[in-house]
Amino acid sequence: MAASPHLVVLTGSGISTESGIKTFRASDGLWENHPVEDVATPEAWQRDPQQVLDFYNQRREQIRRAKPNAAHKALAGLEQAGFNVSIITQNIDDLHERAGSRHVMHLHGEILKARSSIDERMRYPLPKGGIELGNICDKGSQLRPDVVWFGESVPLFAEACELVSQADFLLVVGTSLAVMPAASLLSYIDYDTPCALVDPEADSLSPPGVLAINTTAGEGVPALVNRWKQQGNLLLS
Repeated sequence: MAASPHLVVLTGSGISTESGIKTFRASDGLWENHPVEDVATPEAWQRDPQQVLDFYNQRREQIRRAKPNAAHKALAGLEQAGFNVSIITQNIDDLHERAGSRHVMHLHGEILKARSSIDERMRYPLPKGGIELGNICDKGSQLRPDVVWFGESVPLFAEACELVSQADFLLVVGTSLAVMPAASLLSYIDYDTPCALVDPEADSLSPPGVLAINTTAGEGVPALVNRWKQQGNLLLS
C-alpha cells in the first residue's frame, strides 16, 4: 500500500490514563495532588527549583513503569500496515514511541529529556535517573525538564498547524479540547476533512461537524483501526 491516506491523530491525557498515568485535571487545578502553580510554571521554577525537579523525577519514574495500551498499539499497527500516520500529542510520555509509532510530535515536550535553562535547543535524553540541582548543560546552565509549562509558548504549534492542514482524516483521542493552543488545531483542517473524537464524554465535547465516538481510547481506537485496515482507506461509511 502507498504511504497514503494521511491520518493525523491528536492525543490527550485520556489515551495515557488507560496505561495508569495520572494526568493533570484543570477542573481542580491539581496535578498529582500538587497545585499547578507549584510545579508547572516558570515562576515555580524560579521560586523552588528543587520541588519542581522532585515532582518531575517522580513522575518520570511513573512513566517509565507504564506500558503502551491497546490504543497506542493500534495506531502503531495502522502505520505498520502502510497508512501514513502522524501523531500530535499533548502528552509528555513516550508511550506512542514505545508502541512503535515513528512520527510523533510532542506539543508540550518530553519528560524523558532534559534541556538547558538558557537555550531550549540544547536537549539531553534521560534513559535513566532524573535531573538534580547542579546538573548543567554544555553552556553551564542548570538543566530543567523538557516540558512546556503553563505560561510558556508552544514552540511546535506552527508545525502542528501545518500538519493538521495536510490531514485526510483528523482523529482526536482522549482530550477535552479545552487546553489552548492545542484545542484550536481543529480550525486548521480543510472544511471537508472528516474529523472524529474518541472520548467517554465525546457527546458533550465534540464541536459541530466532529463525529462523537463515545467510548474509551482503548476500545474506540482499535475498532476504528481494524475497520480502516479491512477497508484500506479512512472512510467511516
